[in-house]
Amino acid sequence: MDGLLASLVGAVVVLMTVVLVVVVRARRRAAARATVRPPTRRLAPGDRVRIRQTEYVVSGTIRLVEGGWTWVQHLLDDASGTPHRLSVEGDGGPELELVLWTAEPGATVTPGAPEIDLGGRRYTWAETGQARYTATGETGLPAAGTMRYHDYESGGGARLSFEAYGEEGWRVARGDLLDPADLAIRPAADAG
Repeated sequence: MDGLLASLVGAVVVLMTVVLVVVVRARRRAAARATVRPPTRRLAPGDRVRIRQTEYVVSGTIRLVEGGWTWVQHLLDDASGTPHRLSVEGDGGPELELVLWTAEPGATVTPGAPEIDLGGRRYTWAETGQARYTATGETGLPAAGTMRYHDYESGGGARLSFEAYGEEGWRVARGDLLDPADLAIRPAADAG
């Protein structure tokens, strides 16, 4: 009986230790999330955004509406001259999705297939739709219109998008899902 009691006490001690470790880790993760807030201000043309180690200037903004869903795309310029954009979907809560997109102007793929291979990666269809947009700043677009899109996803937060504004052809871009901590915003008024 003493051996059984000792085993039972040992099991309870191990279980309590495991529970304590899980609770401490959960509290640390919750505290880390609470200190890393997504940007609460709206980006505007002229603002500077540091994403990871690269600084961009916002040249224009496209606001999109599809049914009850809205999202924003900020067009970004950097020293490379390659078109980039930052898409922001969600209301700032836990569903916030930030994606940094890089244009793939030489891509020869077209949307519609359930899977697409590009750059050694396989992307799977995620969604398709059409939205209304309004554009401000230097976007190269009319002030308002419609946009069609096809979005694909791959592992590790990789994304692939096809967008066509008005009657133009498809614009292809590859994207990387971002953590809000990857962003730092410097408003144009502070950039001086």
